[in-house]
Amino acid sequence: MIFKVYYQETINEIPVREKTKSFFIQAESVRDVYSKIADRGYNVEYIQEVKGAYLEYEQKNEDFKVLEI
Repeated sequence: MIFKVYYQETINEIPVREKTKSFFIQAESVRDVYSKIADRGYNVEYIQEVKGAYLEYEQKNEDFKVLEI
């Protein structure tokens, strides 16, 4: 499954919409996503599974890349 992770760069940063970044990652579950990115020090706001039409839409973006950790 592919998940979209919304995050702030550092754990000390207060979530502000304009500074929120995102990336895609392949994992088995949300728990698996957390375990894969635990050492990166991100302040994770939200993790969303991406599938169906939403995945097709995201794949059309030229910046679409799935992290493999």
